[in-house]
Amino acid sequence: MRTSAVLLGILGTGLFLAGSLTQAEDWPGWRGPTGQGISKQKGLPIQWGGKEHRNIRWQSILPGVRDKAKQDQNQSSPVVSRGHVFITASYWPDGVDQKQFPEHHVVCYRVRDGEQLWDSEVEHGPWSRASDLRGGYTAPTPASDRERVYVLFGSSVLAALDFQGKQLWRKEITPYKFDVAIGTSPVLYKDTVLVQCDQSDRSSRLLAFDGKTGELKWEKKRPNVNWSHSTPVLAEVNGQTQLLTAASNALQGIDPNNGEVLWWCATRGDTVSPVLGDGVVYLDSGRGGPAVAVDPTGSGDVTATHRKWQLKHVSEGFSSPVIAGGYLYRLTNPETLRCWKIADGKQVFAERLRGVSTASSPFTTPEGRIYFASAGKSYVVKAGAKLDVLAVNDLEDRSQASPAVANGYIFLKGRKYLYCIGDK
Repeated sequence: MRTSAVLLGILGTGLFLAGSLTQAEDWPGWRGPTGQGISKQKGLPIQWGGKEHRNIRWQSILPGVRDKAKQDQNQSSPVVSRGHVFITASYWPDGVDQKQFPEHHVVCYRVRDGEQLWDSEVEHGPWSRASDLRGGYTAPTPASDRERVYVLFGSSVLAALDFQGKQLWRKEITPYKFDVAIGTSPVLYKDTVLVQCDQSDRSSRLLAFDGKTGELKWEKKRPNVNWSHSTPVLAEVNGQTQLLTAASNALQGIDPNNGEVLWWCATRGDTVSPVLGDGVVYLDSGRGGPAVAVDPTGSGDVTATHRKWQLKHVSEGFSSPVIAGGYLYRLTNPETLRCWKIADGKQVFAERLRGVSTASSPFTTPEGRIYFASAGKSYVVKAGAKLDVLAVNDLEDRSQASPAVANGYIFLKGRKYLYCIGDK
């Protein structure tokens, strides 16, 4: 492992909390503290960029860009923990053929000023994507428990690093029969790192690793589930924590302590993470197909008993939705924002947002704003039954990464730079 800088003065110790639900100032994993794109931050700017570089507090170059390396797709999103921003990136150094494994990097920046504190390399895993680079090596978003940062790469390797960039453990995930790429991100629960390893050839399973040592705590085989790329979501249902999971053939509620399926509703899942609001869980596949809204309080097969409503077809869109003010908001191709009533699934509008990324997932704020934000073209809209666009911004550094929100700032990862958006 290679570390380019040493971070000094790390203070405090971290607690491994269920989904980091109490870390309001952090954005510790995929889609934030709840995994559903919900921010508690108020007063975030709605405008940024332009000739005046409005509200751009800093921008820092991403690894490999300065050296003109060949970049992976690098769809992974930034996470923020204890005043640090973590990102992952893979690239092929100049002169290295893309049939070889790219370098896998974990990079840490300081929230305050964007200074790069360290850049550590994780040895690649066993799975080569040389024959098909569509999904790339760096789709999963990291996760942090305020003491360690956990990273998963598409070469089928999971690793943990401390806040100084030292690798603490590394595990290769085998067998590896994922479709095209690994798209799921690690999820933290109590002292475990959960990974949804849904694959082909009846080899799907849910894995739970010890966060401190990396040892496998338990494994739950899922032979009736085919591949998917979705990241599951932790949620409280009737006082019990459930892992809401998009499987290839069902929306599931799973016990995160042991992987047992508590309930399931027949449908298709793939790229999209479930969202829970107003007593129902919503899911569509992301590749185009049916959608369901389910009451998660049942047990066993709830397809006939707890399915509240369904849609025959939702167009393709790899991003995940948000729920705000009784409405569900979903970006689909071609660059269209659709809004449904969460209570009954009735569509209230479908409007074009030209140039928006349908792969980047939005977030909401307490003021009733929804940020469809990326380092490319972004829209900020007011939640409600009609489209009310508050601002349109464009950093012209388009990527598929989703935003992070912490410490009063928005963090956007492009293809060249990491941006911090906030009032100057």
